[in-house]
Amino acid sequence: MKEKIKIDIVSDVVCPWCTIGYKHLEKAIAELGIEDQVEIEWQPFELNPYMPEDGQDLEEHIAEKYGATSQQQEASKQNMIAVGAKVDFTFDYFEGMRMVNTFDAHVLLEYARKFDKQTALKMRLTTAFFSERKDVSQLDILEKALLDVGLNAEEALTELTDEKAREAVKTKKEYWQKMGVTSVPTIVFNKTDGVTGAQPIEVFKNILNEYI
Repeated sequence: MKEKIKIDIVSDVVCPWCTIGYKHLEKAIAELGIEDQVEIEWQPFELNPYMPEDGQDLEEHIAEKYGATSQQQEASKQNMIAVGAKVDFTFDYFEGMRMVNTFDAHVLLEYARKFDKQTALKMRLTTAFFSERKDVSQLDILEKALLDVGLNAEEALTELTDEKAREAVKTKKEYWQKMGVTSVPTIVFNKTDGVTGAQPIEVFKNILNEYI
């Protein structure tokens, strides 16, 4: 039997296209019937590494970062809602929605990796943010997400004040940046083939077929 296909997904929990990209990849894997032949590891990327603790109004943030007008932002949101619906994911944009700091979430995702719960926690967090109007930088929200996926929340939350755990995430972030990752999602297969963006299902199937 061949070794498992290692798939690294460089992503942030508040990245909408990362969610869509994963959903397409998940569908491709399922259609090929190779769920037991792949190993997925989520890698840290902060869209907004300097985001303050209290976050920033989303519309203000997008206008400041990308120069998008209110009309452009509304069109983008409606497109995102429609794209999400096609993969059974709800994007619930609302007035007063805030972009938040996600570093703690990445620390907990690294913790979850040790228990094969990364994907479960990643999707729980992104669902909390985009579908449930939750602030995923808040400890109570992070604690609930951990519990929801069956992790020891008390133990996991101690990682947030552990300098070694925090440095490990920073080191991984720097590694992928040095590898040339500047946007997410970036999905890398066996550390060789990489694609950026929420590629269509067929694209992922074609790549995966090369390794089966």
